[in-house]
Amino acid sequence: RSGSATGARLPVPAGVLAMFREQEQAEATLDDSAQHGGRLRTFPHERGSWATYVYLPYEAPEEFTELLELVVCRARAYATQLAPMDDFHVSLSQSVVLRYHWINPFVQSLKERLASFHRFFCLADQVKVYTNQNKTRTFIGLEVSTGHFQLLELVSEVDRVMEEFDLPTFYKDPSFHISLAWCVGDLTSRLEGQCLRELQDIVDKFEDSAHLLRIQWEQIRCKSGNKYFSFPLR
Repeated sequence: RSGSATGARLPVPAGVLAMFREQEQAEATLDDSAQHGGRLRTFPHERGSWATYVYLPYEAPEEFTELLELVVCRARAYATQLAPMDDFHVSLSQSVVLRYHWINPFVQSLKERLASFHRFFCLADQVKVYTNQNKTRTFIGLEVSTGHFQLLELVSEVDRVMEEFDLPTFYKDPSFHISLAWCVGDLTSRLEGQCLRELQDIVDKFEDSAHLLRIQWEQIRCKSGNKYFSFPLR
């Protein structure tokens, strides 16, 4: 009989095609350089690997936005490229890489270890300049001056989860802070000294700053790729 011995290829069922669509979309989001604002990755993106970190989210009130504008405006006299942060938080972990199939067990382990923690207050009122580990980015932040002990307790439990998955733990002797603004490169020498003193003066004299910067933490979050997980404090 003449003709091809190979039959027509059967179409792939729609259910199979959709199985990994969510994973692929998240990976595309992770690798979209347009969203990075010129920042350099601390680790290369690999298919199936999700950038993940644990943090305390801060929902900034309107008055905080006013303070942020004053701080950034003054700081730009020393570093014009500074940009305000889009969201605010206190980190409880480094950014780590999770394989896709680790996400659910990782989150479940976090949930179990953080279940007993109660809500607490922090005071974040000390202006400080930070850089990331490889000094490719500079940040202006508000360092936590009270509530440090409770934050260390949380980090201790998050570190245990990291160790379970053979991931890097948090920094030794961490400086807990809320980042306010950032820029590419190491601009520490420009922003410390006189600039830092002027920024601290703005924070100290801002109306109701003591009340504004006294923050009650009500939940912990974990971000993995484009997924968010919330762990309410008791």
